[in-house]
Amino acid sequence: MKRRHLLFLSLLALAPAMTGCSLIQKMFNKGSNIEPPRPLVEFTPSVKVQQVWSARIGDGAGKSGVRLRPAYADGKLYVASTDGKLAALDAATGKTIWQDSISMGHDWWPFGRGKVGPDGLFAGGPSVDGDLLVVGTLKGHVYAYDAATGKQRWSAEVTDEVISPPAIDAGVVYVRCNDGYIYAFDANTGQRKWVNDQANIPLLSLRGNGPLLATHGVVFYGSDDGNVVSLRSDTGAVQWQLPITKGLGRTDIQKLNDADDSLQLDGTTLYATAYHGELVAIDAAAGRLLWDRPFSSYVGVGVAGKQLVGVDDNSVIWAFDRDSGGDLWKQDALEYHWLTAPAIQDQYAVVGGLEGYVHWLDLSDGKLAARVRLSKDPIRARPLVEGDTVFVEDESGHLAAYRISGTAG
Repeated sequence: MKRRHLLFLSLLALAPAMTGCSLIQKMFNKGSNIEPPRPLVEFTPSVKVQQVWSARIGDGAGKSGVRLRPAYADGKLYVASTDGKLAALDAATGKTIWQDSISMGHDWWPFGRGKVGPDGLFAGGPSVDGDLLVVGTLKGHVYAYDAATGKQRWSAEVTDEVISPPAIDAGVVYVRCNDGYIYAFDANTGQRKWVNDQANIPLLSLRGNGPLLATHGVVFYGSDDGNVVSLRSDTGAVQWQLPITKGLGRTDIQKLNDADDSLQLDGTTLYATAYHGELVAIDAAAGRLLWDRPFSSYVGVGVAGKQLVGVDDNSVIWAFDRDSGGDLWKQDALEYHWLTAPAIQDQYAVVGGLEGYVHWLDLSDGKLAARVRLSKDPIRARPLVEGDTVFVEDESGHLAAYRISGTAG
């Protein structure tokens, strides 16, 4: 098994509020002088936001450094936690439909595979497709469940922890491990179909893997060494790869160039970002670069009509023209709040950040439109929008559903 250093976890004890990669570099460059979050400004909301319900799923991601977020299908919300909770909730009410709780003993090592005790360290997922629910663990297992009942269907072992959601497409489950291997399993039986080895894993890397994007016979992902890669879904063979970082800098910290953000596919165009890299638009079929521009991000962008909305490595929020990458607006009121990737709800971008705050920004000009507080804990995972509702989860397992209920005034 390949070994590498993961910066996020090694520094959590020193910086409990830290949720972004940029902050790690600032610690190395400036010692303990971490940039404080900009004080939240008071503003007059332009839109009313209503909390529909709230709930909690175990201890959430805890201090594992993963971005656990719910998955939605057929009116149900599926949630998991690193302390062994897996549940299906009614998305309209938040009421529990079923829940499985795996009791974890005290004799386990959370960030390796280990062999002691049951493996309920859910960290990758959950992901759902039809009646199939799949989740990966910090000990290197993948479990498939019946989405309607929570009954386990099959399990498989992989080589390292799974900290990003599996992808499910056309009867195949694709799983990314933290050591660079990508696996394909038969969705019905769990039988392994192929494995791809991302050979160039940097010794020093950021904590996190971007989700796999599987569609139309292709699996896309951003690599730890700054490439966007396309694999054939039937064999796992590389079709193309495109670098989106420059690899500049003198120290290992300065050379961090992970392209581990969430990829966005809009039609035939793939949008990707990288830490210490660029925002790029790629012809997904050919792997041809359409345009690029400097933009360092560890969370990625959201697609909103003719706009792309992104959060840079200082948590400044930008809007770009989707067809050219040109600037449209910039909002720096939430600088150093270590924001999530943006979700798009109606005419607003939604981001979560430090101390449990959720922020809505008007897509027309980037102005702050609303703010609510889910909890006192950081929000690290991109909010999930389904229909007229956005679901937000913090790192301690607090979960809430919000709707825009009208204009303020």
